[in-house]
Amino acid sequence: MLLAWFDLTPTSFQVGCFVTGWMAGWLMWWRPRSLPRGSSARDAVSVVVPARNEEASIGTLIASVVPQLRAGDELVVVDDHSTDATAIIAGAAGAVVLAAAELPAGWAGKPHSCHLGAEHTAGEIIVFLDADVRLGAGALDGLAAALAAAPDDLVSVQPWHHTVRGYEQCSLPFNLAALMGSAAFTVAGTRVAPHVAFGPVIAMRRDRYAAIGGHAHPSVRGAVLEDIALARLVERSWLFTGSSPGTSFRMYPSGFRSLAEGWMKGIGIGVAATPWWALVGTAAWIASVAGGAITSPWFAIATWAQVAVMARRAGGFRWWAVFAAPLLMGFFALVSVRSVVRRRTGGTVRWKGRVLRPDQDTG
Repeated sequence: MLLAWFDLTPTSFQVGCFVTGWMAGWLMWWRPRSLPRGSSARDAVSVVVPARNEEASIGTLIASVVPQLRAGDELVVVDDHSTDATAIIAGAAGAVVLAAAELPAGWAGKPHSCHLGAEHTAGEIIVFLDADVRLGAGALDGLAAALAAAPDDLVSVQPWHHTVRGYEQCSLPFNLAALMGSAAFTVAGTRVAPHVAFGPVIAMRRDRYAAIGGHAHPSVRGAVLEDIALARLVERSWLFTGSSPGTSFRMYPSGFRSLAEGWMKGIGIGVAATPWWALVGTAAWIASVAGGAITSPWFAIATWAQVAVMARRAGGFRWWAVFAAPLLMGFFALVSVRSVVRRRTGGTVRWKGRVLRPDQDTG
């Protein structure tokens, strides 16, 4: 069977389909960008961290933020009814801890915590960080520099995905598809204006945040993906990527089920928010990865080489995950379809002890 596969000569149609998808991947992944270098002077920054049962990661985040704080900066952790030691660890590490009030009707937990944190701070720049992020050195200055160049827009970073356990490799296709689908790193460069954001790291100037209504805006307050909803309210987003020594995070460390639920809760909304041309390009690339390896050995080699290059920029994915990428695309398709169906039918997803309905409009 294996020898027969290696003797297989693809047809012209198969070659055309594969090359189209393979090239679409490169065109969608043309130029990932890192944050600009910050200057010696910047406006005051208020760092707001919404946290719910994050005792395993909150200390690492704060340790990466505190050395970057300057006179006038603030670091506030909003404890969203945690049942673990999140608040204690955050306070001991140097953050001001604010206990979230009861969740009002019509609000989701994260937008509510972000709103409370913004209201209790005063810096000219607001930076929202997820608790599982490790902020790269100079990142606060870099975010401020990016906003100085685009004060009316939103700046966001997709951290480099730090992986530890084997099941975490299943996030490979999701991470790559999210970066492609953002439409921020294509061959068109900055001529394309993205209208999405990456939830782990978001920065805005306070006056602009207040002018659009911030997380209290009706389309944001109840959103499962509040990052996309918030980005829809500004002219454009400026998106960047992290790196292994820079800004990174570890997603879903508590098990495979958490990983599947985490991606399922939002990918259907993400698909709906993706421009049609970016959706087509990303889908063509996914098809080339899934189908190429079973069509021709030459396609398989080209696929593995491409995924290996992309995976290094997206996270700490192992060689065998790259090799298994065609199979992982099947898992990606299953989760994506289930997420879209749940969004359309009003289904629910459990996340951190809360029941979410991933059917909110993203604006």
